[in-house]
Amino acid sequence: MCGIVAIFNISGPMGQLRDKALRMSQKIRHRGPDWSGIYTGHTAILAHERLSIVDPQSGRQPLFSCDRKQILAVNGEIYNHQDIRAQYANSYTFATGSDCESILPLYRDLFADGRDPSGRAVHDVHAQAY
Repeated sequence: MCGIVAIFNISGPMGQLRDKALRMSQKIRHRGPDWSGIYTGHTAILAHERLSIVDPQSGRQPLFSCDRKQILAVNGEIYNHQDIRAQYANSYTFATGSDCESILPLYRDLFADGRDPSGRAVHDVHAQAY
C-alpha cells in the first residue's frame, strides 16, 4: 500500500509547505518503503511513498502526463491497465510500465472539455468520496 500527501490551492511561499509535506510523507513511509517522490508546482505539492508492485524499475511517482500538464499520485492497482494501454497506444506516449500511468490518458479524455485543466483532486459530494 502506498502513501500520498497532497497540498492544493497554495498561494504563499512554497519552501515551508514543501518541508512540511516532506515531514508528513516521512511519517507514512512505512506504507511505501520502496520509493519516495515529490512534485512541487506553483499551486500544489504531491508527495508519494511507493510500494512497488507493478513496474518496480520505472513506476516512480508522482507520474507526469506525456505533455507534463497533469501530475498524478496514486495508491492503488489498475487491474485492466494493459487493456487501457492498448486502447491508447496510438494516441498517448507512455513513459513507464506502471499500471497507474494508464490513468493519465483516461483523465485527459474525461476532462478534455477543460472543466478541470489543473489536474486537482476531485471531491464527490454525492458519493461522499475524495
